[in-house]
Amino acid sequence: MKHIEPQLLERVNTWLTPTFDKDTHNYIKNLIANDTKTLKESFYKDLEFGTGGMRGVMGIGTNRINKFTLGKNTQGLSNYIKQSFPNDNLKVTIAFDCRHNSKTLAKVVADVFSANGIKVSLFEDLRPTPELSFALKHLNCHCGIVLTASHNPPEYNGYKVYWQDGGQLVPPQDAEIITEINRLDYSEIKFEANEDLIEYIGKDIDDVFINKSVQNGSFNTSAKAKENLKIVFTSLHGTSITVIPEALKRAGYTNVHIVEEQREPNGDFPTVKSPNPEEPEALKMAIELANKVDGDIVIGTDPDCDRLGVAVRNLEGKLVILNGNQTMLLMTNFLLKQWKNENKINGNQFVGSTIVSTPMMPVLTNSYGVECKIGLTGFKWIAKMIKDFPAMDFIGGGEESFGFMVGDFVRDKDAVTSTLLACEIAAQAKEKGISMYKELIELYIKHGFYKERLVSITKKGIEGALDIKQMMINARENPLQVVNGSKVVRIEDYQLSTVKDFITGKDTSIHIPKSNVLIYYTEDGSKIALRPSGTEPKIKFYISVNTTLDNMSAFEATEQQLEARIDAILKDMNLN
Repeated sequence: MKHIEPQLLERVNTWLTPTFDKDTHNYIKNLIANDTKTLKESFYKDLEFGTGGMRGVMGIGTNRINKFTLGKNTQGLSNYIKQSFPNDNLKVTIAFDCRHNSKTLAKVVADVFSANGIKVSLFEDLRPTPELSFALKHLNCHCGIVLTASHNPPEYNGYKVYWQDGGQLVPPQDAEIITEINRLDYSEIKFEANEDLIEYIGKDIDDVFINKSVQNGSFNTSAKAKENLKIVFTSLHGTSITVIPEALKRAGYTNVHIVEEQREPNGDFPTVKSPNPEEPEALKMAIELANKVDGDIVIGTDPDCDRLGVAVRNLEGKLVILNGNQTMLLMTNFLLKQWKNENKINGNQFVGSTIVSTPMMPVLTNSYGVECKIGLTGFKWIAKMIKDFPAMDFIGGGEESFGFMVGDFVRDKDAVTSTLLACEIAAQAKEKGISMYKELIELYIKHGFYKERLVSITKKGIEGALDIKQMMINARENPLQVVNGSKVVRIEDYQLSTVKDFITGKDTSIHIPKSNVLIYYTEDGSKIALRPSGTEPKIKFYISVNTTLDNMSAFEATEQQLEARIDAILKDMNLN
């Protein structure tokens, strides 16, 4: 046997006790004999909750998604729910996506809840994540779980926890639940289901959810404008196929072309390298179909249907993919315009965004007299804003990673209602003889031309995690002073909760929860954010630059200038 560190061996030996089944024992023994690298990757740490719940590679071990790691989560959560609501008849709801083992793992989670005397409403088959958030509130449940790894590669799965308000876990519940989970021994997991406490739900919830989505995502668009809009839609082998085509139909959009090769849910995602609408390649087949049928708008959703990619025709009539910031600006502006036209803006409204999203959001909302609240990355923080400010009206919210939420009937990013909203914007623009793209340029002319780009560096495994950690340490110990010839005037460090202002010489505090994020602001208005991903083995660099835009005819030349500025920043930071 090859040498195995004592600490690792201790963790591994726990999984060789009678608590675990023979198949698990045999698999581990094989790793010990033949593959200590995989053994170490599988056991060197416990999977952790990140920005979007817990995600990881499926397999055996403490650092893997499996029956035992999810069972332990669910046992800890069951204990916590009982402590939190001692006099209630406890209820949870569970959904799952198209990934391998999702249905099986969802039943394991349901079994553990029911074994703890908690009533479970389990979706009979795969459903979108936003429907789980809706169903949780609709059924008056205390908690909800969705088994999903969002847009991660096929070998991943995940476990997202939602609380009573329909939003994902936030402080203090998250830390308290993690403490409860970590306190447990695997032998304490109750796997024996009480089937009497498990009910299956499906179409009855779908109908209410779809109708509510149509109600929230419809804005006085004429029937003729809806008929005239040619929509191309792809579910990218994910869950959105179960509700979005029906939602479009009920909303009056009849001219819908679905990418048939990507219609069937499939955890291998066979037609794409990555089922991530942020990646241009993911929408390739949809754009090809749109060019064939002369489509006006292309929409593609990620596997659990909480994010969407949108492509529209540019000034030359060519289909181009909008980035998440651009989609968010268009959607926010449209909603603000609706509220203004209905005389509903009175200073008591707000929009939500995040620290790594475009700085244009507050500029836009301020022009309507509406506050833009800024939180950490992840929609759980936007859901928390709604909870923290119950006396204020929430109009909508978004983040740069292709997520948007319309109103608060769902408390997470929601590609169902956002798809309807995108179609409303496109249909009304087409009826006026313009396009979504022109509307975006008009916003740039009015508020300033902001251009963003995201650069992600993937670093897998133990070494990768250490590399990412070291990169953030280096950035803190040797902060940038000049970027592309422009002096750094402010540094925000969300881990230390400090802001250093080099113009005033003052240090101030950041009053939102700590997070491993560094943001630099330069004299010429550039913004550079560094952030390790909370759900993938990546470190992300978010670059934002801006300038004025005088008129429509200057758009292309100005865009090229901004792109060149971003290229120069990336070169200066050795990221190109």
